[in-house]
Amino acid sequence: MPTFQKPRKAVLSNEQLAQFQTSQCHKDIVSYIESLNTSVIGVKLSDECPQSPGIAAILSLLNRIEGLVAEIPPVDNKASRFGNPAFRTFCDRVTEMSHDLHASLPNLPEDAIPEVATYLEESWGSRARIDYGSGMELNFLCWLFCLERLGVVQAEDHTALVTRVFWRYIGVMRKLQLTYWLEPAGSHGVWGLDDYHFLPFLFGSAQLKGHKYIKPKSIHDNELVDEYAKDYIYLACIKFINSVKTASLRWHSPMLDDISAVKTWEKVNQGMIKMYLAEVFGKLPVIQHFLFGSILTWEGEFPERHDESQCGHDHSRPTVQEAGGWGDCCGIPIPSVFGAVEAEKAHGVLLSGPNIRPVPFD
Repeated sequence: MPTFQKPRKAVLSNEQLAQFQTSQCHKDIVSYIESLNTSVIGVKLSDECPQSPGIAAILSLLNRIEGLVAEIPPVDNKASRFGNPAFRTFCDRVTEMSHDLHASLPNLPEDAIPEVATYLEESWGSRARIDYGSGMELNFLCWLFCLERLGVVQAEDHTALVTRVFWRYIGVMRKLQLTYWLEPAGSHGVWGLDDYHFLPFLFGSAQLKGHKYIKPKSIHDNELVDEYAKDYIYLACIKFINSVKTASLRWHSPMLDDISAVKTWEKVNQGMIKMYLAEVFGKLPVIQHFLFGSILTWEGEFPERHDESQCGHDHSRPTVQEAGGWGDCCGIPIPSVFGAVEAEKAHGVLLSGPNIRPVPFD
């Protein structure tokens, strides 16, 4: 019988990051991402796909978490365009419910719950900083990986894990971002893709591989985007970005604009995987928060516990700052895009048309 353990951090230096990148854990997670990616090639969100009982149980769990948002409204924070403190109450409630939520999942051993639940609890954003980024999104993927290893879902569920479960998670995250004005983690959003997410663009580009007439440049055709957003994750993300940001895609999402010049979705998808390995798995400011337990294992001794500041980073180590490529490890606080939009409305500024006053979010 496995001995489950509460996951903890192990990567605090560039040397440990290099060790992680050559580990079996790294290989397993990358292989999992590639398998999920392959499972949705040419698949629409509405297409039928195999679903074990675990899929329905996970979706029910996500529905319960989303239900907390209605119970925990944002506090009056109109003077600030930054994260709403009510998000901390949401995080506390998720933690309080965590055991019961996981007890509802089929085939999950009870003694595994503390380990597995940690990944889900860390999937919604930073309680301390009221922000969200690709590291939290990675935690959700790790949660799914653990559930599959423990038999809650199977490999045959991979398509449903993307088109049903992961996409449902993104829907809950959008509600959290909108309600609590979560700040983008770091000062650059996710490299011009989206203030918060990376994986929807990776999986979304796989869905569009080989499409007869939707091409990467089609993201600039608003009518086409509106028509097919219900079928394809990539286009749904473009529609969402266009709905909350002013000015053109070329201005506020330069990376997406550059990618639209690529000829095929095959090349886009290949590039997304390479970028994910470099900019998520290859960055110390992200992987220093990666959690290792008995399922996602750290090969070696865990470092001695170090003092952390409120933001959750060890600022005494210069390697944290040096390795990130984006300046300091926390990044510069960025106002929530939703907070900025509300500020625009409050001041009577047009959100579309020739009088747009763009606000630099990225």
